Order: sequence, then structure tokens, then C-alpha cells
Amino acid sequence: MSNKGLSINLATVRQQWNLGEAVAACARHGIKAVDPWRDQVAAFGLQESAKVIKDHGMDVTGYCRGGMFPAPYAAGRQAAIDDNRRAIDEAVTIGAECLVLVVGGLPKGSRDIVGAREMVAEGMAAILPHARASKMPLAIEPLHPMYAGDRACVNTLGQALDLCERLGPDVGVAIDAYHVWWDPDLASQIARAGREKRIFAYHICDWLVPTKDMLLDRGMMGDGVIDLPAIAKMIEDAGFTGYHEVEIFSSDDWWKKPGDEVLKTCLERFSNAC
Repeated sequence: MSNKGLSINLATVRQQWNLGEAVAACARHGIKAVDPWRDQVAAFGLQESAKVIKDHGMDVTGYCRGGMFPAPYAAGRQAAIDDNRRAIDEAVTIGAECLVLVVGGLPKGSRDIVGAREMVAEGMAAILPHARASKMPLAIEPLHPMYAGDRACVNTLGQALDLCERLGPDVGVAIDAYHVWWDPDLASQIARAGREKRIFAYHICDWLVPTKDMLLDRGMMGDGVIDLPAIAKMIEDAGFTGYHEVEIFSSDDWWKKPGDEVLKTCLERFSNAC
């Protein structure tokens, strides 16, 4: 496994604790890294979030999320660019290793997915100078095709890496097993990402069969059908030595359990199912 261990994306315990409580709980369980979401930081306070993370000695494996670039009108696209610049500043303040980008789906009323992808490229190009000046890497997270319409029109690792090549340095990928496990080109694209030094983050959870909700029914590692050990080997063979970050959205299961039970299970499954 990773030589740096386990990170908890704080979405995993967003219903149990606020950001400060979640960071303290992770520290109590010996977990050394977290990835907070912007709404959690906003609710707790940006400076307060940075302080509690620092006080507990946490690494910050990412910051969720930027992106959402496509919009039907220029004003909307500019608003997304401005918001992403703010997200970069927030990521710097909390000490994040990268800003994770969920790039956005089709603009309202559109069926032009090619055009949406071009809006993503243009939006990222617009924020890149600020990201580079801030020394904040941008990590494109390709999402499962079921989200192509509303959340992310970049759906395979290959598409994400093509976009990285187009944009140049300081852009990479956040590889989420939940979103890419099905891809027949996954092994070759992970190897490509490693050669190009584009792997900035690795997220884990499991795909349940059946999945009851497209967004909010992710599984704990070992409870679904993803071959997580195989993907972990691909990731590490590609040269990635960072944290493996658990990110679970589970409105009817894990979000209803006590937070300490969730973290304990994450640690157990990280050891025996990943």
C-alpha cells in the first residue's frame, strides 16, 4: 500500500461532524491527512479551518472542489472562472496539495457535449495563470459517464489526460476508483498518467450492486465489486506514493452511523480490502 497511508475526504463524515470535529476525530484515530470540501470550510471559517488542520498536524491531500465551468452565457462562464480563482486562494490557505476539479456537465438547455468540453478547456486555461502563480496544482477528476449531463463532461482518464496535455504543466488528475473502475483502458491510462507525472490524488470507495442512488450510495471498500487491490497496484506501479483517500457519499448508510465507527471501518478496510 501507499507509503503515506490513509486520508479521509471529509465528505465521508459530513453528516456527523463539522470540519473541526472531523479533523480532531481523524487525529484521534491516527489518521494523518484529510481533504475538506469548500462548503465545510465556509461553514467553519477559512482561517479557522486552516488553523485546526495545522494544529492537528494534518496533511491536506486535496481541496474539493473547483470546476463547473460550462454555462450557457459568457457571464456565467466568467462567474465560474472567478469562483475557481477564489477556490485556488482557499486551497493555498489550508495548505492543500491540489485543487480537485469536477469540471461541469452540459449547460442548461444544451445537448452539445463537445462544446461543453471546450468550455472546460477554456475555463481551465483562464485560471491556470493564477494557479501557477499560487503554486496550486489543478487535478481534473474524471467522473463516471452517468454524470456527463450534469456534473462532469470529462468521463475517462484518457480524456482527462488529453486535456492535461493541452493545458501543459501544473495540471494533473485525481483518479477516483468509483468513477474509473469500469474503463477497459484503465491500466494503460494509469500507466500513461504515471509516465507524465500527472497523478495528483487517488480516491477510493466501492461500487455497490445494486446502486440505489446515482450520487449518494457509494460503498465502503470491500462491500462492492471494484477490484481495489488491482487498481492500487496500477497506481503504485505508475509511481504514485501519496495517500489513498477514502471518499464516500452514503446518505442511507454510512452517513447515519457514528463518525468514530465510520473512521474505524475505513482503517480496517484500508488494511484488508484495498
